[in-house]
Formats: sequence, structure tokens, C-alpha cells
Amino acid sequence: MQSRLLFIIIALALGAVLPMQAAINSRLAKTAGSPIMSAFVSFAIGTIALMLFLVISGQFKFGYVSSRSPWWIWTGGLLGTFFVAGIVYILPKLGVVLSFSLVLAGQMFIAILFDQFGWLGVAVREISPGKIIGAVLLIVGVVLIRKY
Repeated sequence: MQSRLLFIIIALALGAVLPMQAAINSRLAKTAGSPIMSAFVSFAIGTIALMLFLVISGQFKFGYVSSRSPWWIWTGGLLGTFFVAGIVYILPKLGVVLSFSLVLAGQMFIAILFDQFGWLGVAVREISPGKIIGAVLLIVGVVLIRKY
């Protein structure tokens, strides 16, 4: 049970990091001249940081992915790039709260579908009435945030 609590705390901390990252990258976009340049700089620095971590921890090894691996395993970085550039673009227009409430609603919607259908190899966790009510309440929250 303690490890589950630790994972919950880590998830909350990761959620807290996203608005900070978006605000930092939004400010960087003003200096760099565009959201795309901001995303590029952000990913370049992140890549260097990850490489240093891998080297220092002794995990920097090149392995080959099996030819039986699906093609889409290489698209995570593209999706991350789309997210970072997109959030940097919308944050100044919508504000931090509305931007991330909409992001969270989108995440919840697709997460429920991934759990229900096991897309991309995730474990199936069927939709329950509680999950549906929670998602609806989240959307109600987005509407309230947008209105007020």
C-alpha cells in the first residue's frame, strides 16, 4: 500500500511539473521567437540531460529493437514534440488553468478509451460508472473554468 501512495505522490508531482514546464517554455518562445524554436530548445536540453544521466548511471548503451517491434514505438518523441509546441502556442492565448484543464480533459477521455480497449498494448481496465462520472465531472469543471 505504501508503494501505491508513493506512485500517487509521484503522479501528482509530475502533473505539477507540466504547467511549470509550459510557462517556462512559453517565456522561452518569446525570447526564441516561436513556439517551435522553444520546443526545439526544450527537447535539446532535455536530450542532453537524459544522455548525461545515462552516461553517469552506466546505462548508456545502444541496443537494437527487435524487427518484431511495432513501427509506432518510435512515435513517442513526435507526440511529445507536438504537445510541447502546442501547449507553448495555446498557453498565452488561453491561460494556464484553462489550457491545462482542457489538456486534462483530453487526457482523461483518451485514457478511458485506452484502458477499455487496451490500445498500444496497455492492460485492459474496463470502464466503470465511477470513471464515466469522474470524466463527466472533469468536463463540467472545464466548462466552469472557461465560463468564470
